[in-house]
Amino acid sequence: MIAKHSNPTVESLRHQIEVRAYLLWERSGRPMGCGQDYWLLAEKEILGELKNKAPTRKKSMAAPAPKAASAPKRNVKAKKK
Repeated sequence: MIAKHSNPTVESLRHQIEVRAYLLWERSGRPMGCGQDYWLLAEKEILGELKNKAPTRKKSMAAPAPKAASAPKRNVKAKKK
C-alpha cells in the first residue's frame, strides 16, 4: 500500500501548479514537447503569488539608523563674458 502525502498543503500546491500549467499550455495552442516549460512557468507564477500574500515581518522597534549628512550646497554664479 502506498501512503499519500501527510501534508495536504504540498498536495494542494502540486494540484494548483498542475492546473495552471495545463491552462497555460492550452492557451498556447497545446504545443507538443513543452510540458516541463509550462510546469516551471506555472510553478514560478504560483510561488510568486504565495510569496506576495505571505505576511511581512514586523519592523524592529530599534531606532532607525541616522541618515548620512549631505554635503552643503554651493552657490555657483555664472561668469559674465
